[in-house]
Amino acid sequence: QVQLVESGGGLVQAGGSLRLSCAASGNIVSINAMGWHRQAPGEQRDLVASITDGGFTNYGYRAKGRFTVSRDNAKNTVYLQMNSLKPEDTGVYYCYADVERPHGEFFTEDEYWGQGTQVTVLS
Repeated sequence: QVQLVESGGGLVQAGGSLRLSCAASGNIVSINAMGWHRQAPGEQRDLVASITDGGFTNYGYRAKGRFTVSRDNAKNTVYLQMNSLKPEDTGVYYCYADVERPHGEFFTEDEYWGQGTQVTVLS
């Protein structure tokens, strides 16, 4: 199977920075899109940023101008550099990956999620 392990969350003052990492491991042929979603209590999970294996990026409204998503395809790892953090960025950040893996004599693509990492921004 496939596992995603996140790291880099924590507590930071408003205006500070954090860098999240998410490494995928397991029976992986290739990874198409990878990215990050955020969920706060009482809110829906929403897109923060995503990146394709070709480097095409997409950002949610929250991230534009402040966050940068990147990836290392050789390491199956996606990063999220978060600058100028605001209290409203507080939440659990989940990484995901669209993974192509062997399935019998064929291949199948499934979406996998990490366990989430808490980001808390103090005012």
